[in-house]
Amino acid sequence: MASVRGYLHPKTATGSSSLIPAPPWKYSGDLLTVEYRTDPARVRELLPEPLELADEDPGAVALVWADWQSCSAGEEELLDPVLSQYKEAFAVVRCSYKGRTYSRCVYIWVDKDFAIARGLHQGYPKKLGSIHQTRPHPYGPAPRIEAGARFGATLAAADRRLAQAVVTLREPSETNGFVNGHPMAHHRWLPSIENGKGLALDELIETGAASFEAGQPWVGDAELELFEAPTEELARLEIREPIAAYYRQVGVVWDGGRLLESGTSEASAR
Repeated sequence: MASVRGYLHPKTATGSSSLIPAPPWKYSGDLLTVEYRTDPARVRELLPEPLELADEDPGAVALVWADWQSCSAGEEELLDPVLSQYKEAFAVVRCSYKGRTYSRCVYIWVDKDFAIARGLHQGYPKKLGSIHQTRPHPYGPAPRIEAGARFGATLAAADRRLAQAVVTLREPSETNGFVNGHPMAHHRWLPSIENGKGLALDELIETGAASFEAGQPWVGDAELELFEAPTEELARLEIREPIAAYYRQVGVVWDGGRLLESGTSEASAR
């Protein structure tokens, strides 16, 4: 009997064609975060049972741009940058499960296939997009990490711009915001191959960093705009009140999650 290897499709005799390697997955990244308040009803409509709105500040949203380098345990992808470098932008809200506050990614776009595959495994609703952000640099015209530095960020998908921001740093901060600061409560969903049979996989999971390190966060102000698009709904999280903007460099290791409930949602295969 022939055996095939690989963490995810395609599985082959050697496993070297697999779209993603087995965890742990390591990340180094620059994060621009813009926090604001929206109508809590727009957050609630994105929370399937058994999740509820967060008790405090239920309409808070974080829109995050991230410029990543990532790799598997052996770190060989760092020497073949096409396999390690990618960008993403994602919207995070907070929710409550059994009295505990969680963060939840409700929309996310990335620009590489391996990032989509990892995200679907983790319960992130990843789609392809075009993501760009200003990179800091100590020389030339690029901004330094200092008061008054300005960073731009854009997000587009299917040829439509969905969001754009300009962040101006003001001063060092004790935090990088509060919306994306909890373990993630995500759903892993997979429809049955048989029509009308609902979900073959229906899990509510908790996931977060196995280890984390980070530089000094900076807080500032943001000019943020969201745009309507025919196949995207980010603009439904309309901006009602700005909170703050942040910049931080981080290092993260992800190495699995924890099952909270199975077969919990009302999601269907339609």
